[in-house]
Amino acid sequence: MIPRYQRAEMAALWTDDAKWRRWLDVEIAVVNAWSDEGVVPREDAELVAANAGYNVADIDRYQAEVHHDTLAFLRSVADTLGPESRWVHHGLTTSDVWDTASALQIRDAARIIEDDLDRLEASITRRAVEHKHTLCIGRTHGIHGEPTTFGLKLAGWIDETRRNRRRMADAIESVAVGKISGAVGTHATVPPHIEERVCRELGLGVEAISTQVVQRDRHAHFLSTLAVIAASLERFATEIRHLQRTEVREVREPFAEGQAGSSAMPHKRNPEKAERVCGLARTIRANALTALENVALWHERDISHTSAERIAIPDACFALDYITDMLAWIIDGLVIDADRMQANLESSYGLIYSQRVMLALTEAGVGRDDAYKRVQSYAMQAWDEGIQFRDLIEQDDVITSALDHEAMNAVFDPGFFTQHIDASFARLGL
Repeated sequence: MIPRYQRAEMAALWTDDAKWRRWLDVEIAVVNAWSDEGVVPREDAELVAANAGYNVADIDRYQAEVHHDTLAFLRSVADTLGPESRWVHHGLTTSDVWDTASALQIRDAARIIEDDLDRLEASITRRAVEHKHTLCIGRTHGIHGEPTTFGLKLAGWIDETRRNRRRMADAIESVAVGKISGAVGTHATVPPHIEERVCRELGLGVEAISTQVVQRDRHAHFLSTLAVIAASLERFATEIRHLQRTEVREVREPFAEGQAGSSAMPHKRNPEKAERVCGLARTIRANALTALENVALWHERDISHTSAERIAIPDACFALDYITDMLAWIIDGLVIDADRMQANLESSYGLIYSQRVMLALTEAGVGRDDAYKRVQSYAMQAWDEGIQFRDLIEQDDVITSALDHEAMNAVFDPGFFTQHIDASFARLGL
């Protein structure tokens, strides 16, 4: 991921140094476990714990020679130790260290995203409560449907964000597991209780049955979860983009003093931040597909997955961290134009009350099919001729005989559509 879409805390997790540091944490934990078993002398374990280190430049130099990450890393670690270095990596294979350390990185990255989601929920909640009763038009197929409130629209986003928070917690539990089971997962060179102790010390679960690797359905679950969350964020951002269109103009994302929207047209105020959210969401979904392709490895493993994961997992984390923070910023500063919402609601000649008229007629004894066709004919006339829907139906004797003036006023009362808003918010504890 290019630096443009990286935030500092997340970027720090995916540096080479951060990777090697976690590799070293795994190696030291294993040496300590062997020491408790009496295999590694206590004094040697203490020297490893106190002095083991690495040099990133040396690792790179060794890698150019041996073409193997782990051997290059172990050589650099050995440079910082004496004879006790022979115990580092005792009984292990590369994936014991790689997969276990990767689980630490992924877990820590996921926790940042959890914090991002918490902030996003707080931002949406504040604006939802603020506009709980701000009337606006609800649209289906992009066409005026019936009135709703902008707060209720946002309340749906709150509920979806909470579901995503739960999805993330489940994905973390699934992916935050280690394996210290040797070359093909038999524990022949490192017994299961060593694995259990090391994973417990590192705060990870244990892959109950591993091959040479932690099974990649776990990583596919994690990246698929990121993709689902990104799809939600894209949905929210797409709604903002639509509502900022010139013809709609009900909301506008923040626009700083001195900001420009176009190199050619000075008047432009574009929803470019929301568009950025949508664009990066697509890359996250693409990385999820890569993770799914990585599930089917050969036999006890191959390494076709590793090159892809070096890109897919960090980039998905970078992008989701970035767009979640970006969307929270957009919502915090979103300009919400209640007057424009009201004007748009009134712009379709009162047709938004067509269902209310039809239901009132059926409740008054008119057959439903007759009521539907009668209301529909006046609705189409209102559209085509730009006439107020109520003016047309009040000329129909069947309708006026069924609905007196008081009943007609009740039918055209927008408050009918918002009578259960408080109950909906109460379901969210708001």
